[in-house]
Amino acid sequence: MALKATIFKINLTVSDLDRGHFADYALTVARHPSENDQRMMVRILAFALFAGPDLAFGKGLSSDDECALQAIDAGGVLRQWVEVGQPDLTRIRKGAQRADAAIVLAYGGRAVDVWWEQMAPEVARFDNLTVLRLGAAEGEALAALAARNMQLNCTIQEGTVWLACGENSVEITLETLLSPAE
Repeated sequence: MALKATIFKINLTVSDLDRGHFADYALTVARHPSENDQRMMVRILAFALFAGPDLAFGKGLSSDDECALQAIDAGGVLRQWVEVGQPDLTRIRKGAQRADAAIVLAYGGRAVDVWWEQMAPEVARFDNLTVLRLGAAEGEALAALAARNMQLNCTIQEGTVWLACGENSVEITLETLLSPAE
């Protein structure tokens, strides 16, 4: 018998002072049986960072063809491709070729260093790719916020992210490993 996804209900308030984006989102997130709380919360963090009217969760782990998040405009054009973790070169290439902007939010502690050492020379040629790194301690603190029903408040200012759930909060500063050529 196959294990079923666990459903999480999240009310997310985003106050992104850097982009001037302020909105409330009622999210239903399915956590795949092979996914842990940290990965799920990193997906939610990615949603908050790039929130907009067209951004939606992809099929993620249950599909090799879809990324964690994607923004497809009304004309069917893939505007943003967002993946979390340490995707392989084929997956990154596919995202960078299909979307106007491709983003990887890498997490996983020291494993990210090894992954990035291998990826950096290969992905430097993609002029629409951004790679961000979440620190190990921040990832663990983010996972500790996970609950089946959450009221999350996310404030983004000058590149710093504050994510709060009730009495608990996490301050996150993402490291930029690669950004698009200007």
